[in-house]
Amino acid sequence: MSTKLVPTPGQTVGPFYGYALPYEKDNELLAPGSPGSIRLQGTVYDGSGQAIPDAILEIWQPDSEGRIVQKTGSLVRDGYTFTGWGRGAVGNSGVYTFTTVNPGPTKPGAAAFISVAIFARGLTNRLFTRIYLPEDTEALANDPLLTSLEPERRTTLIARRDPDGGLTFDIRLQGEGETVFLDFQ
Repeated sequence: MSTKLVPTPGQTVGPFYGYALPYEKDNELLAPGSPGSIRLQGTVYDGSGQAIPDAILEIWQPDSEGRIVQKTGSLVRDGYTFTGWGRGAVGNSGVYTFTTVNPGPTKPGAAAFISVAIFARGLTNRLFTRIYLPEDTEALANDPLLTSLEPERRTTLIARRDPDGGLTFDIRLQGEGETVFLDFQ
């Protein structure tokens, strides 16, 4: 056979996705500077500890009251409607940023978290994880996912609170301090 076969987009996650996936204000779940808005930021690292410059993250979350948002408009941002979903490309330095709100717990006593999907080169499937808020230590201590993990692994799912009220959450795809990823059947 003299014809060389090449992978198609269905066989790899990237880095081609920068062409069609980004859209205007994709990382703004609400307008920056809106009442209650915070900055969620972090860096995506590979197994060698190097920042990955071309990943894409998607987040889903409840609003600040813990309500699962069911409004349309995620792909056409109006600057006012919080839709609970966003997509953001990682910059050349490996840093991502979202403008969002602190999610509320979806039921009394539950730990508040943001769901995350990661698309990056070399991944044949996207990865899923969670970003937990650091403040409610009692809810964190009782969370079913967190309590199923060894203590040092739990810390890979808990964000750091920044002095300005924002959140920092770094994602490590492999190696030391690897982020816990979830497997959905």
